[in-house]
Amino acid sequence: MPEIPQKIKKSALSRDLKPTIRVGKSGLTNNLISEIKDQLSNKELVKVKINRGLFGKRDLGDVWAHLANTTESVLVIARGNVGVLWKQ
Repeated sequence: MPEIPQKIKKSALSRDLKPTIRVGKSGLTNNLISEIKDQLSNKELVKVKINRGLFGKRDLGDVWAHLANTTESVLVIARGNVGVLWKQ
């Protein structure tokens, strides 16, 4: 896993960074993955919010890993159903 620069971590934790991707009842669709990739090509960080109840608490780690893997990004931080992806 790559070293995440302090400035990226700080930006990811900022309350000013609002979720721009919402995972709804359709789940992890190809369109959703494409949208995350598009956003990552335009900006460094993308904040993703997963609707509550969509996945069990135990499954969220796998979901974040899958999202980071399929979008070729790094998960900077994940707190419950909100995570921040970084295109290094």
